[in-house]
Amino acid sequence: MSTRAIHIEVIESMDTSSFINALRRFFAIRGAAKLLRSDCGTNFVSACRELHIDKRGCHNDKINTYLGNSGCEWHFNPPHASHMAGAWERMIGVSRRILDAMLLQHGKAKLTHEVLVTFMSEVTAIVNARPLTAVSTDPEHPEILTPAMLLTQKAATPPVIPGRFDDRDLFRAQWRRVQYLANVFWGRWKREFLSGLQPRRKWRTPKPNLQVGDVVLLRDGQEHRNDWPLAVVAKTFPSQDERVRKIQVQITRNGEQRLYLRPISEVILLVPRNHA
Repeated sequence: MSTRAIHIEVIESMDTSSFINALRRFFAIRGAAKLLRSDCGTNFVSACRELHIDKRGCHNDKINTYLGNSGCEWHFNPPHASHMAGAWERMIGVSRRILDAMLLQHGKAKLTHEVLVTFMSEVTAIVNARPLTAVSTDPEHPEILTPAMLLTQKAATPPVIPGRFDDRDLFRAQWRRVQYLANVFWGRWKREFLSGLQPRRKWRTPKPNLQVGDVVLLRDGQEHRNDWPLAVVAKTFPSQDERVRKIQVQITRNGEQRLYLRPISEVILLVPRNHA
């Protein structure tokens, strides 16, 4: 909940045993947890019984013991209250809708276990590379803070394999199949995520104009996977009604500063000037 990161595990079934194995893999990779939150899924509740956890936690909202005296608590949301899950329900929900559509569209391509596990890892990396905010000591060169940076303590994202991948790669080498599916997921995820940051409402209520110094996220359809271009508003062009509909943005590419004209519909305000 602090990093807004997700972790996806591939399981063979929705039974209790598969869930416990997935939980152990999660602990092995991420380390021991102090607090678990979940809904009252039958496999979760059954895991409480298998692991000798007080089942009353499903109703009392708190569990005092987990796997003996490990110091971990498990909080259950009330039944039929998925909205109480907050950030993780939203991230997993969007990813699941995209994956459902992709697997229906490419149902003829059979995914092996190795391909599926690798693809889910790519999906995790894509979702965790989304921008949370801009952090930089230099306001002219903003850098993105992402969940992956908080998890790995590394600013660089995993390099994307060069080359072009199309639907014919679904029936070629397994690694090419994964890269094609990852690119498809990236395109759909980016559209879903950006549309959530830029809701389309009727302009009945005046909104503040973009100002010089605001940090914005560019809606650029030509960027590579996991690339989120940031820019700083360098100049605004108010119309006759004093509303700003066109701006000039400054972006750094390959160590060089460049200026571009963009309509406000193609940028998303990430950090206002007075909060940078």
